[in-house]
Amino acid sequence: MQVPVDSTPLASPWYTRFGSFLARPWLGVLSRSLAAIVGGYALAATSSMFFAVALPIARSQAVLTGMLVAIVLCACAALWAFATRSALRAWVGILVPTALLWLGTQWLGGAA
Repeated sequence: MQVPVDSTPLASPWYTRFGSFLARPWLGVLSRSLAAIVGGYALAATSSMFFAVALPIARSQAVLTGMLVAIVLCACAALWAFATRSALRAWVGILVPTALLWLGTQWLGGAA
């Protein structure tokens, strides 16, 4: 009787070792922590800039309002990073609004 041999790349020892390394739980926690800290800071900074240029009120009041909203969004980003199903979803859920707020700030003339 002949034993079938699996020669696909997925069965190689290199992938098995590398795949098991990526499957370690601490890497997910590290990625989520970085998403919460770095991504939350980026989201807070861009939202503060966006509200400073987007609100049709006095500039000082718009900056203050943007900073207050930024504090709340930073906390929400940290909650989102650990509440979602995967670390990738945590990164995407934080970076997409950050990019949209940055684009909105650039579009409204925040670069000047």
